[in-house]
Amino acid sequence: MKYDDDMKRRLRRAEGQVRGVLKMMEEGKNCKDVVSQLSAVRSAVDKTLALVVAVNLEQCILEEQEAGRDSSKVVKEAVELLIKSR
Repeated sequence: MKYDDDMKRRLRRAEGQVRGVLKMMEEGKNCKDVVSQLSAVRSAVDKTLALVVAVNLEQCILEEQEAGRDSSKVVKEAVELLIKSR
């Protein structure tokens, strides 16, 4: 699978958010603010994960269709992958 620039950009943004949270912790910032930022990091990573699975699923379905095979197994695997990620 080819990981595009959007996916990488999303993770770099999340990486920056994590660094920001660490700085907040070092500065002794309010717990609510830290938790809020951690939630934002989790959301950013979850959205990136969903994008990676969706793009991969699309590619796999197209490959299965081109080969004349049923793509339902690929869809089931993608759903299982998302469930495991939670």
